[in-house]
Amino acid sequence: MTTRHQELGRFLRTLRERAAPPLEPPGTRRRRTPGLRREEVAALCGISVTWYTWIEQGRAPQVSPDTLARFAAVLAVTDAERRYLWEAAGLAPQRVPRVLPQVPAAIASVLEHIATPAYCLGRYWDALAWNRQAQELFPDWLGADGTERNLLRFVFCEPAVRDFIVDWPSRARRLVAEFAADSADLAGDPLYEELVSELCGQSPEFRAYWQRREVSFRDPALKAFRHPALGPVVYEQTTFAPLVERDLKLVVLCARADA
Repeated sequence: MTTRHQELGRFLRTLRERAAPPLEPPGTRRRRTPGLRREEVAALCGISVTWYTWIEQGRAPQVSPDTLARFAAVLAVTDAERRYLWEAAGLAPQRVPRVLPQVPAAIASVLEHIATPAYCLGRYWDALAWNRQAQELFPDWLGADGTERNLLRFVFCEPAVRDFIVDWPSRARRLVAEFAADSADLAGDPLYEELVSELCGQSPEFRAYWQRREVSFRDPALKAFRHPALGPVVYEQTTFAPLVERDLKLVVLCARADA
């Protein structure tokens, strides 16, 4: 089981190996390590190589906000990666480990009044509620005959989805990065670890994307599908996080006739 400290270390190593190395004079011996070396990151951040090595190995008991800020600056992280760093270090508000069996009545009512496909995801990205339009758009996922309500299992373990989703490889890779960004504080959670382990075992693509350690926010984006009854359709997706139930995500898809 992965601990928070180990997850922080793994992510830091990914960022370090991705970082652009400094320019070196011609004739310099070829670098064996991609990106920056540990000693280079330590020097740029003003900490000892030993301390940085412990952090990357998951052996540091605690990393200060100031040190994380230095890592973020030196490694040129994105906003999503910055939040992931803080959450992996245990410096962001931690969510209470719980599974909602159903969404609050107020959110369920909102879903019923939305005239376009909309659904609600829980903390492990299981679909907890949806409206009729979403059921019609995703009959194999949200329909009466659907047996898999988890979005990640549906996308990576159902063969027909690869044809249903236009440009499945890039969409699937993006989905993994979004899930990673959303689950930084779940390291060590048994249900989370079980889900990731299962997906890595069943889907080579998920395993490859997960090992990239990419993180990204669920920004508004166009989603294209090849629907068996509706034909080619394109939607603009927007995701909302309710203030009361922060573990939930309300996803709304608005049709784009001009796309």
